[in-house]
Amino acid sequence: MKRRWFLVALASVPGGTAQAQLRSLVTGEVLRGRFKQERQLKGFDRPLISTGDFVLDHGLGLIWRTEQPFSIMTVITAAGLVQSIDGAETTRLAAVRLPFLARLYDLLGAALSGDWRALDKLFQVTRQGDAGHWEIGLVPQAGADSLAMPLRSVTLRGGQFLDEAKIVRLDGDTDQLVFSDQSLGSPLTDAEARRLHDAGK
Repeated sequence: MKRRWFLVALASVPGGTAQAQLRSLVTGEVLRGRFKQERQLKGFDRPLISTGDFVLDHGLGLIWRTEQPFSIMTVITAAGLVQSIDGAETTRLAAVRLPFLARLYDLLGAALSGDWRALDKLFQVTRQGDAGHWEIGLVPQAGADSLAMPLRSVTLRGGQFLDEAKIVRLDGDTDQLVFSDQSLGSPLTDAEARRLHDAGK
């Protein structure tokens, strides 16, 4: 069951006026916030719900900490992923062996940090709304490897930060993520820095 919720957390899991007002991170800046994720699976009447917090260092990677229903920490960098349950490492995967990890890091990191140029390289992008309330639609580029990008579409909504993300998978399952209490400026703790550096090896 804990393995299932790790996969739920991992799946979370983002020109025009919208781009002009989104707060883009620069290398070394740290974004913190909380998330609520609802995953709707075919054959289930109720969504699977998880909550927790995240830390994104634009130059190092993402720490995704699920608090409920289980204590799971997932650290994702350009090099790969390290997952721990109740403080004990259980999974270590290299991005070169699993292309989806690299694309997942690109998607989450770019959407949360406001790096739209990175998203333009991965998706066909449509934009609407105004500077305060924008919506961006993402569809994988034609010819994209379905193993590296097993998504049908992604919809991002926000203002200064990314507030919501809806992910539709190729099999029709969906993930709805809502982000809150986002803030910039608080540096990484020593423990967070060690986790990101360790995952990036």
